[in-house]
Amino acid sequence: MRQASSLLQKVRQFLIIFFPIFVTQLSLTAIGFVDTVMSGKVSHYDLAGVAIGANLWMPVFTGIGGVLAGITPILAQFHGGGRKKDMPFVVVQCIYIAVALALVVILGGWLLLSPILNMMDLEQSVHDIAYRFLAALSLGILPLFIFSVLRNFIDALGYPRITMLITLCAVPINILLNYLLILGHWGFPRLGGVGAGYASAITYWCLALITLGVIRYLQPFTTYEVFGRLVAVSFKMWREILAVGLPIGLAIFCEVSIFGVVALLMAEYGTSVIAAHQAAINFVGLVYMLPLSIGMSLTIVVGFEVGAKRYRDARQYSRLGLGIAVAISILFAVGLFLFKNEIAGLYTQEPVVFELIKGFLVYAVFFQLSDAIAAPIQGTLRGYKDVRATFLAAILSYWVIGMPVGYLLAQLTAFKAYGYWIGFIAGLAVGATVLFIRLVRLQEKTEK
Repeated sequence: MRQASSLLQKVRQFLIIFFPIFVTQLSLTAIGFVDTVMSGKVSHYDLAGVAIGANLWMPVFTGIGGVLAGITPILAQFHGGGRKKDMPFVVVQCIYIAVALALVVILGGWLLLSPILNMMDLEQSVHDIAYRFLAALSLGILPLFIFSVLRNFIDALGYPRITMLITLCAVPINILLNYLLILGHWGFPRLGGVGAGYASAITYWCLALITLGVIRYLQPFTTYEVFGRLVAVSFKMWREILAVGLPIGLAIFCEVSIFGVVALLMAEYGTSVIAAHQAAINFVGLVYMLPLSIGMSLTIVVGFEVGAKRYRDARQYSRLGLGIAVAISILFAVGLFLFKNEIAGLYTQEPVVFELIKGFLVYAVFFQLSDAIAAPIQGTLRGYKDVRATFLAAILSYWVIGMPVGYLLAQLTAFKAYGYWIGFIAGLAVGATVLFIRLVRLQEKTEK
């Protein structure tokens, strides 16, 4: 990545960073998307079981991913400041953190998964599928976290096209494994939704091994000699990484975990509503990859400019990214509204579930519009290493406003299950406003 002087050059550089990150995120999300869709072809019990399992897993995965993403602004600022020799040490220490977090997550799942599922009071078949799906998925947690670290390293250097190609390879692998293990073709056992867990775990191992090979043998990554020598654990560096990563991870966890809590509360409305809600959330998660990818790109380009103390350039990038996100989000909103029948049909042909999914997708139109504002601003603030504001805004958006408003609407009005979505929308709108004010003040301060 290099300095861009004109606006046109900035647009070009931003798109060069953004497009492969977007494709990478779509590819990673497609793994969960395909898991859910193909499980729905078996039965709505498998759809509900896998969707609930995925909804419990996503807060953990994205939260830990946020913690590990703490190295992205650190590396981006090192890159902008010309501190190449310091970067390999940071990467290795973050890999150590990834291994430690993987062990904690696996142990925590072993202790807590059954009690959490028991609290949901699910039908026994849905309970069993969700448990076995997550148990199978746990086999791929360690390589997935290591891949996340290595992917952040590659992206921070300005080569997201490499991670795009790696993850694009993973999608057909996952689809083939789902075809074999969920549906039981070519002599493989028909495992239903549980097969999706094994398919994802194997896919995560493929991602990690390919990425390790790229960094070990492909230029320019070999020049960094990330694995050139064994280095001891440095708790001082752990503290520096976690000082940036923990607020990012906690902010993401606050955002994503609320969907897991709502999944618990949705149980009172029956399996059909659970399945429809989870299917709609699954699709919205796919759409969210656009503003999320813009935010991740902004962290890299803004961090690069801040590291070089070019604060006016950093502000130009932030405005550029936000404008692109809002413009494309409007187009997505129109598409969601016009094609809700076709989208619902991807998940089920059961009439009751089909109609419920359509209802949730109407609210998803407004949900993703708020995301289009919040996510790019979050990414920009992380480029400045201002991570506390995004954490506090997440708490405000989802737990102070979103959850209470949604619960009251669901329990006291005719909106029922849809009330939770209205709460999400209200919380996101307030959070986006707070973050925008924070960004404006920060940029005014740095440019004085």
